[in-house]
Amino acid sequence: MVTKNPDINKIMDYINGLSKHRDLTKEGVTRLLFDEYWISAQNWLEDQFKIAGLCTYYDDVGNLYGRFEGDSKNTIMTGSHVDTVISGGKYDGQYGIVAGLVAIEYLKSNFGKPKKSIEVVSMAEEEGSRFPFTFWGSKNIIGKVPEEEVGLLIDEKGVTFKEALKSAGFSFKNNIDTKTIDGFIELHIEQGGVLEIENKTIGIVEHIVGQKRYLVTLKGEANHAGTTPMKYRKDSIHCASRMVCMIMERARTFGEPIVATVGKLEIDPNTSNVVPGRVTFTLDIRHIDKNLMGRYIEEIMNEMKDMAREMKLDLKVEKYMNGDPVPMSSHLVRTIKGICEEKGIDFKMMHSGAGHDAQIMALKVPTALIFVPSHKGISHNPEEYTRIEDLGEGVKTLIETLYKLAYE
Repeated sequence: MVTKNPDINKIMDYINGLSKHRDLTKEGVTRLLFDEYWISAQNWLEDQFKIAGLCTYYDDVGNLYGRFEGDSKNTIMTGSHVDTVISGGKYDGQYGIVAGLVAIEYLKSNFGKPKKSIEVVSMAEEEGSRFPFTFWGSKNIIGKVPEEEVGLLIDEKGVTFKEALKSAGFSFKNNIDTKTIDGFIELHIEQGGVLEIENKTIGIVEHIVGQKRYLVTLKGEANHAGTTPMKYRKDSIHCASRMVCMIMERARTFGEPIVATVGKLEIDPNTSNVVPGRVTFTLDIRHIDKNLMGRYIEEIMNEMKDMAREMKLDLKVEKYMNGDPVPMSSHLVRTIKGICEEKGIDFKMMHSGAGHDAQIMALKVPTALIFVPSHKGISHNPEEYTRIEDLGEGVKTLIETLYKLAYE
């Protein structure tokens, strides 16, 4: 269907243009929900959408849309998130937005009006970098987020979510009807090294992993490092160390693709000559199978209880994230796989170990997630990089997919 290659230079022009809208006091790209750089970026994108001849509008919560009207009100949507992590890269999120714009420009120029309307969406927020809340944009597309869930959240400067929302010109209303959205396609950098290592051009995601996150607290007894015999200690760091080793070894032997991470550890008192009386650590567990993940969690939790009991420590485990695995639309996965096979694109069927707006959209709308390689697997970092040739192959795959869904 692609009669000529899309202009890959235009992809980078858009990425570089959008990347200018960032906090210049920080490395990389920093653009947080509803801050001045976010507003500037959305305004710039709106201008680009209009130049491309698209009908533009915002919904009530800050998502920006560029619509290419078709014969039907039924819509195929593509896009990603415009916000970033602090000191992030210039491909995460915004590549999916500009890729959608380039794809629509190509289809509009070469094939004219589609049967179904096509929209590119710049979602307001996904990362949770400013407020402790993620997927604000996509959650509001599939259903209104209750005001009480986010209204009192505060950023590091003391600004409430409600104040930031209002100052950017938006509200807690929601005016999106998902019944007319026949499909959502998100194109994203992999944020991992698998595609590059295996020399694959495209990743077709079948599942986005579930994520369970916990805060584990061990309370023992702080005591003198020199006068407290080993057998009489209630040493919280000793027990925590045993737990961490057990968690990691059990994950290694449990089988792919389960992953477990202890990413933050705090010791109290944190000094050289005192037996630590209290330790807290975070635990992040991800898997594509809800039942297998549940079995793994049950096993390690039982062992943690046994270790704490044996060492006479108090154990407290608090769950603060409870996301189930999300499958992508089998129909859309087959469609994209068929395109890759037909066009001779070297692809890999895979899962996503990171969260994406696609996992939220998939709760209400048939959804697909397409990956392009990330150099060295680096992401959420100014060194984030994807070759322009790979960016172009991603856009070509997106064009083929949108054509099949909106024109045929």
